[in-house]
Amino acid sequence: MIPPIEWTLSGHGGELAARTWPNPDARWLAVLIHGYGEHLGRYQHVADALVGMGALVVGADHVGHGRSGGERALIGDFEAVVSDVDTVLSAALDGHPDLPVVLVGHSMGGAIAVRYAQRYPDRVAAMVLSAPVLGSWHVLDLLEYEEIPDTPVDPATLSRDTSVGAAYAADPLVWHGPFKRPTLAALEELLQTISFDHPLGDELPVLWLHGDADDLVDQADTRAGTDRVRGLGFEERTYPGARHELFNEINRDEVFADIAAFTARAVKG
Repeated sequence: MIPPIEWTLSGHGGELAARTWPNPDARWLAVLIHGYGEHLGRYQHVADALVGMGALVVGADHVGHGRSGGERALIGDFEAVVSDVDTVLSAALDGHPDLPVVLVGHSMGGAIAVRYAQRYPDRVAAMVLSAPVLGSWHVLDLLEYEEIPDTPVDPATLSRDTSVGAAYAADPLVWHGPFKRPTLAALEELLQTISFDHPLGDELPVLWLHGDADDLVDQADTRAGTDRVRGLGFEERTYPGARHELFNEINRDEVFADIAAFTARAVKG
């Protein structure tokens, strides 16, 4: 295990808790962008794998998530979150200006990554999207209710490895409460913005990973979104039987091997 260096910086909604997993021989910079309700403390094994692929790894808990400031699970403006990602990335590049950047976004973090690439195309060398929320998301149907029902994320949807769901349910830094209307409304706006902005272009290598048994983020819904932004450099992998958290699935070694092969082709560092 590679111990992270923990640090803080100012984000749009308060202090952001960031982590860096160092690699003195790094050939590229991996920016981890986590999903809804969770935090980067759940990504130690992901960072270890990425360092093994030749990356310096960095990331921060989003506003309202993990150890960062803000009301829990409340995001009112995802464009500001994208700007926070750029602040983290810029700080990491300050000491490593020549490293090519690969965004690694999971779930909601996948949407944030795509929006970042739309806004800052010259800063991104490649992108890995794990079960990204794109196009549409059935959870946004909760906005139709006058009062949002108390329907938190079901830990059973995360992985066939039951220990993953148990650890998620017991994690005090994970948000276990209901979805909040401003967050859902802001996410709906983000998805619309992505879909009607420019495509990612043919020069950007992108790897989309999804499980065909993902009940939290349906692959067909995501495909509707990827079809609007994908370029010629877009690749995809579907894993039979896999649920939402591919980095925590029973075939995680296969997933990491696919990422290693992709980054070896995509990153010239």
